[in-house]
Amino acid sequence: MNLFYKLLYYFQKRGFEVCRRIAERLGIRARVVRTSFIYLTFVTLGFGFALYLFLAFWLRIKDLVYTKRTSVFDL
Repeated sequence: MNLFYKLLYYFQKRGFEVCRRIAERLGIRARVVRTSFIYLTFVTLGFGFALYLFLAFWLRIKDLVYTKRTSVFDL
């Protein structure tokens, strides 16, 4: 049972970050974004999940490319 909670915590921490960042960008609650992805997934038979994975990948690449540097010598 402990493994289940560790896995659940991992997915909540990593997976919900995408929804949180999208919600901050749009200026709405993260809960609304999460439920819209869930409804979109059920209605379109998986398109919402594919869109979610694409956005997670895009945000990860954006974080890797646009890292904040404090000075010129950090290159």
